Amino acid sequence: MITIVSGTNRSQALSLQIAYLYQKKIQEKGAEVQLIDLNELPPDFAFSALYENDGKNAAFNKFRTQMQNSEKYIFIIAEYNGSFPGVLKTFIDGLAYPNTFKEKKAALVGLSAGVQGGSLALSHFSDILNYLGTHTLALRVKLARLESFMKEGVIENKLYQDLIEQQIESFIKF
Repeated sequence: MITIVSGTNRSQALSLQIAYLYQKKIQEKGAEVQLIDLNELPPDFAFSALYENDGKNAAFNKFRTQMQNSEKYIFIIAEYNGSFPGVLKTFIDGLAYPNTFKEKKAALVGLSAGVQGGSLALSHFSDILNYLGTHTLALRVKLARLESFMKEGVIENKLYQDLIEQQIESFIKF
């Protein structure tokens, strides 16, 4: 099972559109895939599902189970303030440690309004995955100035389309 995580809870974010695009392409290749949208997290999960409340929030436990039952993850990560969204870190903190990610595989996709395509966000997030024992696909897709290449949920940039296809094919084999 591949789990795609749309790594922000910002409404109407391009991250979710990219997550849907990945989901569709992976399904077309016949792989089993599910999507987690961090917009759907319980509003109080940072206080009711972490640390001493580990496992006590039934609504959050649904996400924990999805993540634990997956062997591969694709993280769609927008760059916020030179890093990744805080809600993504809080989400990771709420998952079972260390077994959610240990010896599993991940692919990273960065998004940004700027020219670096989320490079800093991907770097910071990969440090966390490395700490958790996750094997990360070397090919990282970095979608710079994404809003200028998106039209109705479709990327109109041949290079970006090709990179996404290459990453998906590599990740399915990974």
